[in-house]
Amino acid sequence: MPTPLESLVKTGTKLWLDSVDPDLVKDNLAFGATGATSNPAIVSDLIKSGRFDDDIAELVTKGLDDEEIAWALTDSLVCTAQKEFHEINEKSNGNDGYVSFELDPLLEAADCPLSTEERSAKYVEFGKKWAAGHTNRMIKVPATPGGLGALEELAAAGVTPNVTLIFSDRQYQIARDNIWKGAQQREDPKTLKSVYSIFISRIDAYTAKKLTELSDDAQGQVGILNAKRIWQQNREFWSDKGLPLQQEMVFASMGTKLPEDPKDKYVAALAGSDIQTNPPEVNETIQKMEGKTFTSRIEEMPSEAIQNEIDEKVNFAQMEADLMEEGLKKFADPQNALLKLIAEKRNAG
Repeated sequence: MPTPLESLVKTGTKLWLDSVDPDLVKDNLAFGATGATSNPAIVSDLIKSGRFDDDIAELVTKGLDDEEIAWALTDSLVCTAQKEFHEINEKSNGNDGYVSFELDPLLEAADCPLSTEERSAKYVEFGKKWAAGHTNRMIKVPATPGGLGALEELAAAGVTPNVTLIFSDRQYQIARDNIWKGAQQREDPKTLKSVYSIFISRIDAYTAKKLTELSDDAQGQVGILNAKRIWQQNREFWSDKGLPLQQEMVFASMGTKLPEDPKDKYVAALAGSDIQTNPPEVNETIQKMEGKTFTSRIEEMPSEAIQNEIDEKVNFAQMEADLMEEGLKKFADPQNALLKLIAEKRNAG
């Protein structure tokens, strides 16, 4: 009998790990994971463990400042994970086996002095820099005005993008259209691989707090409905482009945030297609669910009555604005915390 995660993969889901912890990467490869994602919070937690103190000390002796050390460590961790997934990337001809590298979140900090155009230019510069020489590295760019404005040039340059912090179809459509414009400027547009990370559980946490007028049946369904609608749009858009590689949704923010929710709520609801990037604790919890078997539910939609209620009561534009404001704080703060942690390690040494 297959394990729970093996049954999830059999539905058609690609399982990615939301971590680049070298030990967890190996564990989750055994579970069936075929890719991974990283961010400053993940790197910061790894540094807190003390496992990389010697690496930091060595980088200090080389004269690197705190910011340079942060990026050197991130690059090293992502490279190590890439090696683990390299064979998968090769066997899939570039359709899977990627590790995502997040660009500088401080470009979206509240005190960043750069204009939108200047931020876009920085994303292009950093994206090209950190993608160079890597076959199975994705470059994570946020679906902010500055990030969205960089996507055409990055795609044209051959970078493999992972557009993150997507909460709405508006963001998704701009990202997709810009990437497709860029891909058509390549010598061979058929080399394009792109993914679009839609955040799920943050939406349901938001509606539970802000939209208490939703019925019990509709509450907790907005994130899933939003993701499935955008998944449908994505599938339809790319269906006639004749590309050999899949342009996929990444279902992110998959850990439940409400105590009453079953731990596999989002994993089960979105099983059957594209990519799920799950935190290690979610994968570990699901793997321990004795007798659990997943089936494809990606095409199952809430009832028409629930969809109508959600469309009537949820202001999706306002929700996007509110969640982006919250998301950008969560985006920039971990990078500042990472830099502070490295400074503390430097001083302790």
